Amino acid sequence: MIKKILIACFLIAIANQTIHAQDFYKQNHSARKWVRQQFRKLSDDEKIAQLIIIRAHSNLGADHVQQVTDLIKKYNVGGLCFFQGGPIRQVGLTNFYQSIAKTPLMICQDAEWGLGMRLDSIINLPHEMMMGATSNPTAVYQVGNAAGFQCKRIGVNVDFAPVVDVNNNPNNPVINDRSFGENKEKVAQFGVQYMKGIQAENVLACAKHFPGHGDVTVDSHLDLPVINKSRAELDSLELYPFRELIKAGVGSIMTAHLSIPSIDTTAHLATSLSPKAVKVLLKEELGFKGLSITDGLEMKGISKFFPDDEASAQALIAGNDMLLLPSNIEGAIKKVEQAIADHKLSWKQIDRSVKKILLVKYNMGLNNFEPVDTAHLIFDLNVETINYLKPLIAQEAITLLKDNGTVLPLKSGKKIAYVAIGTTNTPLGKRLKKDLQTDNYFFVADSTGTNDGADKILNQLKEKNYDAIVMGVHNYSRFPANNYGLKSATTYLLNQLQQQTNTVTLFFGNSYALKVSCNAPNLLACYEDDEYTQQAAADILEGKASAKGKLPVTVCDVK
Repeated sequence: MIKKILIACFLIAIANQTIHAQDFYKQNHSARKWVRQQFRKLSDDEKIAQLIIIRAHSNLGADHVQQVTDLIKKYNVGGLCFFQGGPIRQVGLTNFYQSIAKTPLMICQDAEWGLGMRLDSIINLPHEMMMGATSNPTAVYQVGNAAGFQCKRIGVNVDFAPVVDVNNNPNNPVINDRSFGENKEKVAQFGVQYMKGIQAENVLACAKHFPGHGDVTVDSHLDLPVINKSRAELDSLELYPFRELIKAGVGSIMTAHLSIPSIDTTAHLATSLSPKAVKVLLKEELGFKGLSITDGLEMKGISKFFPDDEASAQALIAGNDMLLLPSNIEGAIKKVEQAIADHKLSWKQIDRSVKKILLVKYNMGLNNFEPVDTAHLIFDLNVETINYLKPLIAQEAITLLKDNGTVLPLKSGKKIAYVAIGTTNTPLGKRLKKDLQTDNYFFVADSTGTNDGADKILNQLKEKNYDAIVMGVHNYSRFPANNYGLKSATTYLLNQLQQQTNTVTLFFGNSYALKVSCNAPNLLACYEDDEYTQQAAADILEGKASAKGKLPVTVCDVK
């Protein structure tokens, strides 16, 4: 009964967050007064600079820190986006940069699976595809809330998450396991919960990549992807999650670098730079009132066709509020001022975006910034992840795709081998050896391209005549290039062993890689390769737990 009451209270708390989702844009006398005061202090150049987010690292040394310092002091930029580094170093720099800023800085970070995505010393939260394998939206909210807590604890105001692209193309080189999956309803439902979890910590969530980056085969970091879908097709699939998150109160949306002729037929014009995509579709048709932020303007999908900071002006003409990572701040400001002089842009539009940004800063508490405390920082950032969320999601996500009924669960007293592929040491191997006295083998494909090492293990296994052989596939790439990094000797070993009915194969990583084992008699998708997932997999192998997950994408005609 107590457990049911606690769950009910938790769900009520989640529902109540919807009421306050637009608090980033609430206005009262104090907010309006502060926004007016800050706005009046800005020169014309500084107004434009307030729309700009620049790159920052905490691992690039003194020269980089000086460059960022100079940009803050010279231009009074609106925000920083932190990339690689360490949490304590980043806090030190955040405190310093805020102390020298004329206008408080909006601190942003890509923390799709928590701050561990960018920073050392922090345990990653689960990737979205792993969460997509669960049937537990409350757990997804909790993960989002943990990401929001991490950001708030370290002084980050905007988390560029969640990804709400519907990944229905297994060859997608850039989204892939960053998506909740290929089902639009689940992507929307889980995206809403993840967003609510972030924003419950007074951290701005950012749904991306509008209008949908899931069905591409080109990485927009390298070129401009083209999506040849009708508007009706977009409406029925790609746009669905964005509609749902807008209704639920997402605070910001990131516009993607995509060419979609059904939205705008202009050649080489990315949706992030298209008025038809941003002003008309996102703001007028979908009714989005929050901050629209471009994806990185230094990406080749933009810079290839809009050199010399022309993209900065075009992005504002399109209707965006903030410019992420223009390559040259001075050049961007000049291009925007030229667009105003040419009557392509108006100061009214610039002022409206600046005031919106200042209002968000006020409601985040940046009007009264207090330095971030580093005491117990690493512990605070990791404690919930380690003690609760990683084991919970692993237990909920692992998916049994094939079971021929003759091997699982593994039984004590049987002669069992464990073959770890791609590594020389695994928690799963140690656990199985301790619990079931397995013989453990390790195989890492060498650079020779031969099958000699695989044949050696095959001969050893054949000589021992095992009752069951468990194969764990580890340390492969998250992305589809070169068959997820699985070398030919690895697939050869898998295929040879999987011809036997007494084998069990587990993939610890991106589930799309399962395609090399469609003929396996017993097959589990485990999604990630860490100790928590491996321990949960051991529980399933030993019959101490059941596999609860469902594959969020189609592989081997199974979903």
